[in-house]
Amino acid sequence: MDTPAHRYGNPEKFGRVAVLMGGSAAERAVSLRSGAAVFAALQEAGVDAVAVDVTASPIDALAGLQVDRVFNIIHGRGGEDGVLQAVLEVLGIPYTGSGVLASALAMDKLRTKLCWQGYGLVTPRWQLLQSVADIDGCIEKLGFPVIVKPAQEGSSIGMSKAHNREELVGALQTASAFNCDVYAEQWVTGQEYTVGILNGEALPVIRLETPHSFYDYEAKYHANTTQYHCPCGLPVDQEQALQQVSVTASKVVGIKGWARVDVFIDGDGQYQLIEINTVPGMTDHSLVPMAARQAGMDFKALVWQVLETSLA
Repeated sequence: MDTPAHRYGNPEKFGRVAVLMGGSAAERAVSLRSGAAVFAALQEAGVDAVAVDVTASPIDALAGLQVDRVFNIIHGRGGEDGVLQAVLEVLGIPYTGSGVLASALAMDKLRTKLCWQGYGLVTPRWQLLQSVADIDGCIEKLGFPVIVKPAQEGSSIGMSKAHNREELVGALQTASAFNCDVYAEQWVTGQEYTVGILNGEALPVIRLETPHSFYDYEAKYHANTTQYHCPCGLPVDQEQALQQVSVTASKVVGIKGWARVDVFIDGDGQYQLIEINTVPGMTDHSLVPMAARQAGMDFKALVWQVLETSLA
């Protein structure tokens, strides 16, 4: 009989698992969807799991719960930026994914780019935008088009493409609403890829295509026009090289457990690292589960393997 314990291992080794989801960041709705999927998969695999919707302090959310470990599926600030990881470290509760430093670094796209650049990895040129006074210098340095980003938001929230000065000013105003550094990044013309990382190894590469001006929130979570190509269509040696660059990029910032690296290949064939996500989405539109399926791993097996990273 193919019971969960026989198929994946003994679920009792995990003890009681709190699946932390929700949070108070802009990605709350996505996190709740990811969390529901993870919680259901753990239950189906025989794991003693409890779903915890974190609406304010994670300390309050965990109060009174007797749990042995945490499956963290809170996207964005408060869950992916080292804050939750620090709380769990103090409480002595093992958790999935990266630690405090790597989480904090990867959540800040600007600091991640600086780390990559310091290591000699390639990332698109950028300009910090602290006020409208920086606009003309940005135009002189980067030209148009550019994409403007809040440095500490995920799921493309707050991002805008700008083709002229007026749009750049508007994009700065939009991104400034998220209370973090804002920067403009040189627009990369080329193909967009994403590479899931699991236990230090790359999953099959996914190539993304969207009719939107870029892979925005709508394209990620709602649109039926977004196309995901896995196999990605690259020659084997080029896919392997892209996987290796992504693994290196994750190691540079100290990633543990799992993550997802977003990369462009520009018109000259150069790999351009964009960002890294330390708590990737686990919804029906999400990319890591898609790559795992291509590698022969169903959703429950993927969730199980991510949870096993908490044992380390």
